[in-house]
Amino acid sequence: MNRLVHLALLSTLLAVTLASAQTSPAKPPLRVGIVGLVHGHVHGFLGQSLHSPEIEIVGVTEPDPRLLAQAATRYGFAPALRFTDLEEMLEKARPQAVLVYTNTYDHRRVVETCARHGVHVMMEKPLAVSLDDALAIEKAAHSGKIQVLVNYETSWYRSNHAAYDLVHEGALGDVRKVVIHDGHNGPKEIGVEPEFLSWLTDPKLNGGGALFDFGCYGADLMTWLMNGQRPQTVTAVTQQLKPEIYSRVDDEATIILTYPHAQAIVQASWNWPFGRKDMEVYGQTGYAITVQGNDIRVRRGGDNSHEEQLAAKPVPAPYDNELSYLRAVILDGATSDALSSLETNVTVTEILDAARRSAAAGKTIVLPPLR
Repeated sequence: MNRLVHLALLSTLLAVTLASAQTSPAKPPLRVGIVGLVHGHVHGFLGQSLHSPEIEIVGVTEPDPRLLAQAATRYGFAPALRFTDLEEMLEKARPQAVLVYTNTYDHRRVVETCARHGVHVMMEKPLAVSLDDALAIEKAAHSGKIQVLVNYETSWYRSNHAAYDLVHEGALGDVRKVVIHDGHNGPKEIGVEPEFLSWLTDPKLNGGGALFDFGCYGADLMTWLMNGQRPQTVTAVTQQLKPEIYSRVDDEATIILTYPHAQAIVQASWNWPFGRKDMEVYGQTGYAITVQGNDIRVRRGGDNSHEEQLAAKPVPAPYDNELSYLRAVILDGATSDALSSLETNVTVTEILDAARRSAAAGKTIVLPPLR
């Protein structure tokens, strides 16, 4: 072959190869099914992530045809993507994972169904309405060899990770007290969708009111800070400050957790004058107070030390957002983060279950040493 022709062919082949590399996606998207449309967070997710390169939505299932039709109009779901039955969606759409936006009571049924099909699950917090359901979910996940992950907004906060790092670097001394605040001025007051409000205020479908809706954040964060350690005791007080709105569930809750050398106070409320998700971590030699999602106030040292407000450093990928994380865990074998892990969230549910019993009985619940 003529040398010039040979070089020209090599040059063309190289150009085609480079063009192909530039246009081909570096990583395949995760095939995802959406299960349920009654949790208001589904609209935030779809509004931001519908066309994300991280995922491909291959099916949407919702037993209420009206909600399914509304979502189809709003988000352009083709008829082939729409199902009213979970089993049918799993069999026909064949997702690798599902994102769950049902009421909390249905989480057990969804996981048990998905486990039979070998389909991984990420659900909106909390994991379950009872410890019995949490243990059943754990059993199904192990039997089906699937990942079950729980999504909390606060898992992706830079400020929480900064506080965690300070604790585990020993910069604050041993943890002695943690105070965690989560809530807003009420689901009805902030205008959640009717289908969302309906189950949030149902003690069977939600497990409680503010106690489960927002108490789960504090239980999750504290279990994470304590490296998975379960508390020794759980004491809770709940109230109905707005019984004319929330007649069947609590709207105000405080949970006290005790550990051998530390204490946590979890404040969950549908009565804050504004929405908040923040925490205070007090060690033997300093404290860290998170300021919304990205900043942190820190004081270390003796009496003459001064508080400083710092911008928290970014959380390393893929642990900085739910979609990158989900895809990395399932397709790339990334390690499950403790905040969203099944093990942590079984403990979270155990705490919430004990808190509900404590509030009802007016006494402290002592947790058994082992489950």
